[in-house]
Amino acid sequence: MLTCKRLAHIGSHLYRRLFSISTYQTNDCSVHTAVLLTYSTSLFHRLPAVVLLWSDFHWNTSPVIFDTGSSNLWVPSVYCSSQACQNHDKFNPGLSSTFKLGSKTVSIQYGSGSMTGKLAYDTISVGGISVTQQIFGASETESPFMSYMVADGILGLAFPNLAASGATPIFDSMMTQGLLSQSLFSVYLSRNSAEGSVVSFGVIEPSYYTGQITWIPLSVMTFWQITMDSVTINGNTVACNGGCQAIMDTGTSMIVGPTDDIKNMNYWAGATINQYGYTTVNCKNIPNMPEVTFTLNGNTFTIPASAYTIQDSYGCRTGFSNGGYQQLWILGDVFIRQYYTIFDRDNNRVGLANAV
Repeated sequence: MLTCKRLAHIGSHLYRRLFSISTYQTNDCSVHTAVLLTYSTSLFHRLPAVVLLWSDFHWNTSPVIFDTGSSNLWVPSVYCSSQACQNHDKFNPGLSSTFKLGSKTVSIQYGSGSMTGKLAYDTISVGGISVTQQIFGASETESPFMSYMVADGILGLAFPNLAASGATPIFDSMMTQGLLSQSLFSVYLSRNSAEGSVVSFGVIEPSYYTGQITWIPLSVMTFWQITMDSVTINGNTVACNGGCQAIMDTGTSMIVGPTDDIKNMNYWAGATINQYGYTTVNCKNIPNMPEVTFTLNGNTFTIPASAYTIQDSYGCRTGFSNGGYQQLWILGDVFIRQYYTIFDRDNNRVGLANAV
């Protein structure tokens, strides 16, 4: 048996899966801290964005990332000989009495790495929700970049038709097995690392948002994909002129868009390119920088400069990342941290409300 539980004080870099229509890579990552939060009932459960996954024995631990931009669950296994696996805890099927090895292999390519392995079945427990005979990947090889990932594996929460090797996503299994009061989950990404971030299964939690929820229908049921009308700064359309498509993605740190659009957004925001080719802003100017407004299906959502800028030991920069020629926008953690986000499978829609 595998068990997912909350994990105190662990950071995680977030990575993006490659799109099938083109390749996209970014070196931009952010660190988020998950802290123990105690709450549970029989029909809904909440977890931080990074959880602890382990088998019957407490020394076999593997933290994983909740990722709404992919659909597979996988963890490193004792069968993996790659150097990246040596830097992570590995699942040992010999310690689980409910483990069954499948007949298929799995291969997944992310923007910053990849894995291959075998599909297997086990009882997976996520915050007290026990999912029986859940299919997951047990990695046998991982690309070198995966060694830098703080979390060991990934728990995908997108739609089944995105899953590699036809594996059923764990959220679909929760719905099929009648483990949820509602077929939805919600995400709260805290602005305060000491407080921690939360994923709630089967419930909308009013304590994490203010005001009304705005519901946006999905345009495609693969990613959590919606229609974006425009991006404006100071009343000027600076990106997505004429409309475009975007996905809500907890597995991407930044807001990602086509090269020219991101360049224009950074220009209007007041960012400059330094001698090393990085987009930077003067940290002292952040209070005077403009808001950025995203219009989604006719509804406006505004991000202040304090939310779309990132400050670290190297200085300050924007959270707008160049996705190359890829036309599908990614509204990642920079956006989701500002808006409590509900992923509703019953009605094929996304709900957004101002996060507390």
